[in-house]
Order: sequence, then C-alpha cells, then structure tokens
Amino acid sequence: MSKSMPNAVVALGANLDLRGNGPAVTLQNALDALSRHDVVIRSVSRFFSTPCFPVGAGPDYVNAAALIATERSPSQLLQVLHEVEQEFGRERVQRWGMRTLDLDLVCFEDQVLPDRATFDRWLTLPTDAQRQEAPDQLILPHPRLQDRAFVLVPMADIVSDWRHPVLGRTVCEMIQTLPAAEVAAVTAL
Repeated sequence: MSKSMPNAVVALGANLDLRGNGPAVTLQNALDALSRHDVVIRSVSRFFSTPCFPVGAGPDYVNAAALIATERSPSQLLQVLHEVEQEFGRERVQRWGMRTLDLDLVCFEDQVLPDRATFDRWLTLPTDAQRQEAPDQLILPHPRLQDRAFVLVPMADIVSDWRHPVLGRTVCEMIQTLPAAEVAAVTAL
C-alpha cells in the first residue's frame, strides 16, 4: 500500500432492497457517496453473493471490499462510513441483523487500535458475548476479520498480500484457515 496517503480497506454489504434497487446497486451507489466525502477509491473487489450471517437472519448478502485512501484519521473515516450508511437507510436496531447497507472499516494501514490490550480482548471474545456486546470505540483491525470469508474473499481481490499486524498472516493465508465450505459459499456475481 502506498504511503502517499493512508490506505484503508472498507468491507461493504447489503441484503435488503433500497428505494427499488437491489443490494448490488446500493453498494455501487455507496462507493459513489464515499468518493463525495474526500475518500479516494483506489480499487474495488468483484461483488459476491454470500450467505446471510448469522445463518437464518435474513436474505443472502451482496458483499465487496474497497481499498481507499484518505487524509482522515481512522475515527473520522468511521464517522463518514456511518454518515453514508444513514444516507442509505441504515438503522442500527439489531446486531448482525438485516440491513440496507453495512460499511465496516476493516483495517487502516497496519494500525492496531485503540491499543494492543483492547484489540486482544475483542479478538478473544467468545461468540456468545460477541452477539451481546458491541465495542464503544473503534477496534482495528476488525477483530472478526480472520473469521469471515465474506470479508476475506473480497479483500483477496484487492489486497491479497496485506498482512494482519497482530496475527502475522496475509489475507490469502487467513482464507486458507477457514472451512472450505464457507469460502466456497462466497460466490462472485
């Protein structure tokens, strides 16, 4: 990743129609909206169909990943992502629920935020606790990144050699540790 302007990866997802448009159109429109917020879109993965997570929580998703560049800080970028989500009808009602648009800041260069101890706590949080708790601050890299084919497979299209600053594995190496059926379920549109 170039150091001229800090790079970040944003995961995009949607599984509900919005204003008569399907999720793939929403993702494309969200990318356009991000570029109007002083965010440079460097590259975008293919769009993928992915099973709803958690299973049974609603229709399947369309997911993608975008490599972006910005002069904003990670917390400022997160605020922009939330503003764009709101513009596209996102309501934060249920954790891991259905949504018109989900924009997650997955990584920002190789930063570990807010600090290693807090990151480690969220990294090792049991699944049941993950469903109940949401962090009150930005945690980077996203603490569930290595567990989610629907994030890693799109990332492999654009930053396959990005190395997790804590786990020490590249995107491709993290994909190899996931169950093959989960990876195979993420299919390009």
